[in-house]
Amino acid sequence: MPIREMETGQEKRKIRGKMNFVSTELSDLQFEKVSDIVYRECGIALKQGKEALVRARLTKRLRALKMDSFSEYLRYLESDNQMEELGLMVDVMTTNKTSFFREMGHFDFLGETVLPKLTGRRLRFWSAACSSGEEPFSLAMFLLDRMPGLGSRDVKILATDISPTILGKAGKATYEEGVLMDLPSTFLRKYFVRVGNRNSRTYQVSNDVRKMVRIAKLNLLHPWPMKGLFNIIFCRNVMIYFDRRTQQKLVNRFWEILEPGGYLFVGHSEGMSGVKHKFRYVQPATYVK
Repeated sequence: MPIREMETGQEKRKIRGKMNFVSTELSDLQFEKVSDIVYRECGIALKQGKEALVRARLTKRLRALKMDSFSEYLRYLESDNQMEELGLMVDVMTTNKTSFFREMGHFDFLGETVLPKLTGRRLRFWSAACSSGEEPFSLAMFLLDRMPGLGSRDVKILATDISPTILGKAGKATYEEGVLMDLPSTFLRKYFVRVGNRNSRTYQVSNDVRKMVRIAKLNLLHPWPMKGLFNIIFCRNVMIYFDRRTQQKLVNRFWEILEPGGYLFVGHSEGMSGVKHKFRYVQPATYVK
């Protein structure tokens, strides 16, 4: 809750480089228990071959808690009132990989096909795995740029994720210059302000953009408190980490909370060909109710 992409080649190299300094051992049974907990809490299916990744990441929690073994840590997780630690464990087990205007084809389709149809005063969008905020802020900037008179309409973008840590970054809406390289040329000037000292290369999303976005913690597997229907849902590069049963349930829930004619965007690496659903396929990774 993007959930987020599990690892990169660079991270694998870092893990291998650090393994010699980790004294704790993760048994097959312990890996299975951790996998069960992660699946239960957030739907991510940790398959065989992820043992080194799990071991390296959970070692961070052992060190933070000054524990000596995974056995001790698992006992701690199973004790009463450890919901906070469960959240922290899920946090370290997932990695965020996102960028502004990622998969630009979706935004092109929005601008050319979808936005001209959205003539109502009330518009609702949901970034269902918002990570550090690049996706919902991209959407807000895009709407401001493509929809004249937007200020007179009731427009809200809900941005949710499972990780309190990454949501804290989204809430600050502050990004280094290098992260903004792929922005359309005029967007940095129009929708960001430089923060920090005179030599700073750090920028914050402008108030006009930030006020359109509501950031909230949400586990996609848990009950959803939202009321009303959405026009657009972005749930990209998330379901690839779920098993088929979890994907099926999630897609059905998206159907129920979208208005008729509403659009669901998923990641281009995902698609929904293996999932039974009522959506109509429009173009790659794009579906309409």
